[in-house]
Amino acid sequence: MIKLYKIFFLIFLYSTAYSQQLPDSFRLINENNRLGKLSDKTPKSNTVEYIEIYKDTIWVGTGGGLSKSGDFGETWETFEFGDEGISALGINKDTVWVATWHPVEDAFGEILPVGSGLHYSVDGGQNWTDIPQPVDAPDDSAVVYGINRLRALPITVEEQNFTRDIAFTKNTIWITSFAGGTRKSTDNGKTWQRVVLPPDYLDEIKPTDTLNFTLSPTGGKLGFEENFNHRAFSIVAPNDSLIYVGTANGINKSVDGGISWKKFTHQNQEKGITGNFIVTMNYDPTRNTLWAATWKARGEDELFGLSSTADGGDSWNNFLVNEKVHSIGFAFKRSGTELISSSVLAGTENGVFRSTDFGGEWIAAPQPVDDNNRSIITTNEYRAINSQLLDDDSKYFWLGTSEGLARFHETGSLWQGEWKVYIASSGEIPQEETFAFPNPFSPDDEVLKIKYSTGGKDAKVTIRIFDFDMNPVRVLIQNAPRSGEFEQLEYWDGRDDNGYIVPNGVYFYRIEFDSSKPLYGKIMVMM
Repeated sequence: MIKLYKIFFLIFLYSTAYSQQLPDSFRLINENNRLGKLSDKTPKSNTVEYIEIYKDTIWVGTGGGLSKSGDFGETWETFEFGDEGISALGINKDTVWVATWHPVEDAFGEILPVGSGLHYSVDGGQNWTDIPQPVDAPDDSAVVYGINRLRALPITVEEQNFTRDIAFTKNTIWITSFAGGTRKSTDNGKTWQRVVLPPDYLDEIKPTDTLNFTLSPTGGKLGFEENFNHRAFSIVAPNDSLIYVGTANGINKSVDGGISWKKFTHQNQEKGITGNFIVTMNYDPTRNTLWAATWKARGEDELFGLSSTADGGDSWNNFLVNEKVHSIGFAFKRSGTELISSSVLAGTENGVFRSTDFGGEWIAAPQPVDDNNRSIITTNEYRAINSQLLDDDSKYFWLGTSEGLARFHETGSLWQGEWKVYIASSGEIPQEETFAFPNPFSPDDEVLKIKYSTGGKDAKVTIRIFDFDMNPVRVLIQNAPRSGEFEQLEYWDGRDDNGYIVPNGVYFYRIEFDSSKPLYGKIMVMM
């Protein structure tokens, strides 16, 4: 499946070329109860987009479904929603909500995200309620906002209408679905109401204002306005009254439960945010601080970075300027009987950065290397971050990437501790078998992993790469000692012994174990 982050800026808004009614009812899925299959080691997919934690349970949203662990990552259950990936994940105490999506290619060759609905469980994943992606009827061309009746562009299709974030207030669920805008439901998704945000050219709205604008993310062929502020991407609700919505045109704040709104942009404040495209937000309740990943949108003077406010948006501090931030997390410590944040973390396209003084100094995390089996996260792009405070006051940090999940147990000073890396594959293998993944693989943006076992015995291992004619290409390792206690992973970056990326084609690898019979595998290189 094409990864969601690959299409962030391929997004353009679909016209309402065809219509589809929202079904009147939603259904409780009990076929096989969508029960998770227990895995001894990893979540199903290596594409980790979301990590949420409630009590001792960690939920991980991936390209292959939703995975859950109640024992700090020692075992996992995975819940699948057909072939859909997870586009949003929200935890409301014991209830978990996810949104799903898949990509399609349009007539012009562009990849579009398609929202395929929402799903929630109140019993830890044993049963799921499925809800269609919220869409409008073709004649839903107006909304009432206070004393105003405003024109509204009906969003009648799921293309570009994919849910990217979920938040909760009392008896209400809120979603942001990009072209589908911001919506809320007070009946667990049976019906949805569109939330009216300011247009691009207004910084504030309230129901008693006399207003004349259209609720529309694009103008299309119907003469509507194009409002980037109606393209909603992220949302947080610190309490029932305070709600923040991040769009392609800034951060919108409501202090009356989503009725009146004030907008913050890079341009409308003397000390504003770095950029107007708000990829994600997170709220630190112990310090009453909002943090936002702010990307460059349309303004020439906008920047990528991380913005925070401790005064409700009146002023902003900007950090990690020119870094593309994808995820924000916090680490906590105990202060008497209370918890207070001890640091803020940012997952970027250039690694994970952590600040214990909340922006004064940022310390990069080391590369995750499993302390037991040497599995490595080779990418620098981090999609999800979260942490757990353990009973002994040590911490687990969870880091999600497109190459797998990493858990860091910090037991000493900053970034001092033990790594565990979770790389999903086809399961355990005996000594007489091996496989490589991803396969085919593209050396320009990923690393091939070769999985094998020494059959429970310590051994010296040599791995060689050959082209289709069995000419030597690369010696990966030679007489390298490997423990029989763990399954092994070795890595190939697609380069030959001279450092050049090999051409597209079929390649073979040979694994030699001391004097044992060698193993062979096939690799397809495709760029």
